[in-house]
Amino acid sequence: MRPRSLPRRPFLRLTTALAATLAVLCATPPVRAQDKAETPELVIEDNDFLGPGGSDIQSTIPLLANPHIKVLGFTVSTGDDWENAESAHLRRFLEIAHREDIPVADGAVYPLINSVALMRLHEQQYGTIPWKGAWGGLGSMANVPSTQPPLPKLAEGTPKTPAIAEPAALFLIRMVHAHPHQVTIFEAGPMTNLALAIRLDPTFAATAKQLVFMGGLIDTNMMSIIGNADFASDFNMIFDPEAAHITLTAPWPAITVVGNLSNDIMMTKPYMARIANKATPVTRYMSQYMAPLPLWDEMAAAIAADPSLVQQSVKAYMDVETTKGFSYGHAHVWPKDLVPVGMGVREVTLVQKIDTTKFLENFVKQAQGL
Repeated sequence: MRPRSLPRRPFLRLTTALAATLAVLCATPPVRAQDKAETPELVIEDNDFLGPGGSDIQSTIPLLANPHIKVLGFTVSTGDDWENAESAHLRRFLEIAHREDIPVADGAVYPLINSVALMRLHEQQYGTIPWKGAWGGLGSMANVPSTQPPLPKLAEGTPKTPAIAEPAALFLIRMVHAHPHQVTIFEAGPMTNLALAIRLDPTFAATAKQLVFMGGLIDTNMMSIIGNADFASDFNMIFDPEAAHITLTAPWPAITVVGNLSNDIMMTKPYMARIANKATPVTRYMSQYMAPLPLWDEMAAAIAADPSLVQQSVKAYMDVETTKGFSYGHAHVWPKDLVPVGMGVREVTLVQKIDTTKFLENFVKQAQGL
């Protein structure tokens, strides 16, 4: 039986607490539009940080050097290299850039289902995969170990800053819930950590602000014949197709895909010379370990940090093939009237054109400013 009235002391405590709360709310000035504009955008980058130098490591630059961006952390998974080496390369670069304050969370060492043995079998049945990342690079898989090897000696030196103790998936979940509907997840590697976070917490994707990812190459068959087969290979999807499917069918408020476009702008010697024209620890590092490859992840990071770079895009529905076969790990898109509704496929924005001049000019300044 409920009491007819509250006891006097709890009632006084309740009214006192309520009065104090109201006083605080009344004393707090309203949030001005200017204050909102000055609030930084929150970003977490998940990537397979092959190093030293190169696109994976350099993808941090448009985020670290943008005064309107606050990087909550970096999360790492095996992909272009084994996870332990990637984490060490990233942490060493952050030391060189004097950004050891940003946490690095180690993540998935292996894909959800794919393995060295399964990828080797896929090559035997359906032909060579141009880039195999940690599992053979551009070469043979014959002698690739099935488990992560010990950390090798790093050319740029061993980092002194450790990774945090929290696993990547749990860090992602914690950060998103600490800042609901404010955190952009920038994905530039296999999506294993994101899939784990989604499976651990089904509200994770919906609680984020958006997903921006590098991958989802569409209609690149001819590029593999008349161009560079490696550039036509959608490695981030191929390495862990099941994780990509789980991620792309999760309820993100928005998904932006930077796929085909990312092959259009190359890191060249003249462009690196422009960056190295100002000598800093970061530009010397970039110049020393320059890789003449497309600015894949740098461009996607720049779009995540500054969506105004996008000049043309199109809406579509996207998923990744998880059936074993020659299309395993390949992205597919549909128009709205043909999408397989029952598969949980979601709408994405496919970037088709960006302001290339602005991107290149900004990246020079950002690299020189770290």
